[in-house]
Amino acid sequence: MTTSRRCRFATAFRAVVSQGRAAAGEWVAVHGCGGVGLSAVMIAAACGAQVVAVDVAPGALELARNCGATICLDGSALTGPGEVAAAVREATGGGAHLSLDALGSHATCTASIESLRRRGRHVQVGLLPAAQGRPALPMELVIAFELELRGSHGMPAHAYPELLRLVTAGVLRPAELNTRTIGLTEVPHALATMDRPAPGGMRLIHPQLVGVPTTG
Repeated sequence: MTTSRRCRFATAFRAVVSQGRAAAGEWVAVHGCGGVGLSAVMIAAACGAQVVAVDVAPGALELARNCGATICLDGSALTGPGEVAAAVREATGGGAHLSLDALGSHATCTASIESLRRRGRHVQVGLLPAAQGRPALPMELVIAFELELRGSHGMPAHAYPELLRLVTAGVLRPAELNTRTIGLTEVPHALATMDRPAPGGMRLIHPQLVGVPTTG
């Protein structure tokens, strides 16, 4: 694994396994199928969970399906976090046992919490910058359903052996998440467009690859 892919994959591993405690037979919802989200889908499926993947990009949903998602929901066809949460609850027969916000927005955070069944677990993986303001969380639901809310940020070094053992055994296959390799000349455009829906998968930067500068 390269550094960028390892960071995303390790972040997702801790969120799903350590913080989320995903178990075989459970329903796991993943909101946002970027690098972290797709990694979470693969890891949750490897744990034996049934995964509902939510995203607005068809390419990302197709990759989520290839990574083991049982159900893929097109968020662009749903209006607001309430409809997304309702779709997840219907697909899972009452709500997810574990739900992760892998994007980091007010809408995905709220949808993730509202997607849960009673005594479900929400893990916030995507960052929620203070500059965006603090989200208004459905705390009445947290109390009534006795939900568990946890944050997850990165993974400590001592936890890597278990992750690497699963990669070596072929249970986890992070290389499959790489869909494109770009050169240094393409990096500025890639950074400038990170706030737009991506075609799906991870882009790796190869410093010796000669790319064509992209505009627009």
